[in-house]
Amino acid sequence: MTDLKPSFKPFTLGSIVATPGALDALSQSRILECLIRHARGDWGQVCEEDAAENDLATCEGFRILSAYAIDPAQPCAGFGDNCVWVITEADRSVTTLLLPSEY
Repeated sequence: MTDLKPSFKPFTLGSIVATPGALDALSQSRILECLIRHARGDWGQVCEEDAAENDLATCEGFRILSAYAIDPAQPCAGFGDNCVWVITEADRSVTTLLLPSEY
């Protein structure tokens, strides 16, 4: 039995890299947690439309963007100070963790 969404296709993360800001803001365990959620199709704090786009992107080979709280005990709007983005490129060659301000 699997929890996969019907429109979700598993994808590879490629090389995993992180910006200096993301490395400073996140513990290693939080980085791993965000990567696991991203790979499983839990897109975090993105709007419904972006979540649907991510689901489609896993099937069509487009870029995938997830947003997670740096500190899960604090609010996260998908951007701003308490947010980290996880982006897997369309060719699945690399997944990057970065702060929105570093984009």
